[in-house]
Amino acid sequence: VQLQASGGGLVQAGGSLRLSCTALGNIFGINFMSWYRQAPGNARELVASITGGGTTNYEDSVKGRFTISRDSAKNTVYLQMNSLKPDDTAVYYCNAGIRTTPARTFTTYWGQGTLVTVSS
Repeated sequence: VQLQASGGGLVQAGGSLRLSCTALGNIFGINFMSWYRQAPGNARELVASITGGGTTNYEDSVKGRFTISRDSAKNTVYLQMNSLKPDDTAVYYCNAGIRTTPARTFTTYWGQGTLVTVSS
């Protein structure tokens, strides 16, 4: 199982980006899917998460600007980022709780990270 993230890049303040993360491999089920970010010198922090039932949770600084969604048929989670600020500059990582057979418990997997740079 692997998570492939994409969509990062360089954008001016006020602009938008959409991140995507797809889970590939032998997947029986996915419960939560999340986005984290890590800026230079900072700890990794949770940005947004979404449960299998569609319940979402956001870090306070992104509420109203970012939207997390998922396409369960495609095993993909998205992060729509609007009104971007220089403080949003970071490497963004996706993760997901995945099980590969009905008998297994869910295991957390991480994507490789995608860099988002917001210029002022």
